[in-house]
Amino acid sequence: MTTGTTGTTDTAGNTAEATATTAFPTATARPIRPHGRLRRTALASLVAAAVVFPISAAASPDVPAPAPAAFAADATPQTRYTANRANLAEAARMAQDADRTGRASKLRTMEAVEAVEAAGAAQFLTFDGRGKGRAVEVFGELETADRVTVLVPGSDTTLDTYERFRAGAVALQQRLQIEHPRSAVVAWLGYDTPGTVSTTVLTADRADEAAAELAPFLHRLREMAAPGARLSLLCHSYGSVVCARTTTGPGVGDIVLFGSPGTGAGSVRELPTGARVWAGRGTDDWIAKVPHVQLGAIGFGVDPVDPAFGARAFAAGAAGHSDYLKPGTESLDSLAAIVLGTTPDPEATHA
Repeated sequence: MTTGTTGTTDTAGNTAEATATTAFPTATARPIRPHGRLRRTALASLVAAAVVFPISAAASPDVPAPAPAAFAADATPQTRYTANRANLAEAARMAQDADRTGRASKLRTMEAVEAVEAAGAAQFLTFDGRGKGRAVEVFGELETADRVTVLVPGSDTTLDTYERFRAGAVALQQRLQIEHPRSAVVAWLGYDTPGTVSTTVLTADRADEAAAELAPFLHRLREMAAPGARLSLLCHSYGSVVCARTTTGPGVGDIVLFGSPGTGAGSVRELPTGARVWAGRGTDDWIAKVPHVQLGAIGFGVDPVDPAFGARAFAAGAAGHSDYLKPGTESLDSLAAIVLGTTPDPEATHA
């Protein structure tokens, strides 16, 4: 879940909620009981809570692409960047040959230096162009960075919608560089995100799978960065469910949950981390209207900005659901301050 300015879910929660309700039609022959209506409303709202991109931006699972490059455990970032750029170029060629021009165009944009808005070539630690795709991209000089931020996206983030996710990473890196040149941002599309309108978006199954991938990645990432580098996890919408299930080591200092539908945990104390946990929500984020309920395995329970959850609060200003990483916003300034450790941190600051 990243920044975006178009589509039904980027600007208005009521539109997203209307889309979500169509995913659970009610049989007209059966009378609607109040309890059933409440349950359907909760489920539909939870669908809306994970929406970021328009349904029209759905991935293309049948696009051909080469197998991802294989690396030794001690492969350097530069080795990975070079091999993955070649793999990305081949994936773009194969998509074009298969007349999948939309995917081919998006891959060429990912490959282009000007799209990265930084000197040098695109830097992918991981790239897999098959199906929805996976990509882990670095912005900044990872090997000299002592502040490393990992962005974890939510539903419907795929190679077909990757440009929006990348834009948020670029904006954060540019903001961090103003105060701390030795910083790097990692855009981590390292899991198969759930679909916007699907049963998978209502449960933590995809989040559990992602957490199993994210935890060892964080360990390897710290070894690639400068000695003693401090990591932060910034987790948007369904990505906050992923982060809440990720076991982190002492290298992760902060976990930030924003635009969150809940985590499935009742409080910060239940999370498998010793990091400081922050939560924030913009005043224009439609997710505030989503009921934070949990019915068995469906739903994510307590709102992370509820004082009972125990997270530290940060100012998100007037951010909409997809606006937290937009340049010039109060939310971006707050997120940068958390990463850099310049946010006032009283012992008990609650949302």
